[in-house]
Amino acid sequence: MKYSLIFLFILGSITGVVAQDKNYGATITKNNAVEIEKAIEDSNTESVKIKGEIITSCAKKGCWMTMKVNDNTEMRVTFKDYSFFVPTEGIEGKTAYLEGNLNKVVTDIETLKHFAEDAGKSEEEIAKITKPKEEYTFVATGVIIKE
Repeated sequence: MKYSLIFLFILGSITGVVAQDKNYGATITKNNAVEIEKAIEDSNTESVKIKGEIITSCAKKGCWMTMKVNDNTEMRVTFKDYSFFVPTEGIEGKTAYLEGNLNKVVTDIETLKHFAEDAGKSEEEIAKITKPKEEYTFVATGVIIKE
């Protein structure tokens, strides 16, 4: 049995079956990352390292993603200077570690509609966007997606 497990591990390593974390943007580590909700409570907005669950990403380019803050709130993540992207699918529910700046902003209607289009929302859903939205956003310099 012991040798079977060793063989499976070696085989998985050779064939790429053993999952490895994926890095995007600047190289960062997972050390000292705090939960998103904790970072918001601490009002630490400059060069903070956070971790949390990915809800979705931009279906067109992977130029943004949303993450769960708590059961009622999500946060949009963009990437500094539009310099890198994440996968457009398959990352939902995974844990991400990010380093960058956390901000509270008011997102205008036009931008909210643009994000809804990128997410593949229907015309009806987009038409329901009629008010700006106060929300937390995060501009990441680097991202690790845990496989």
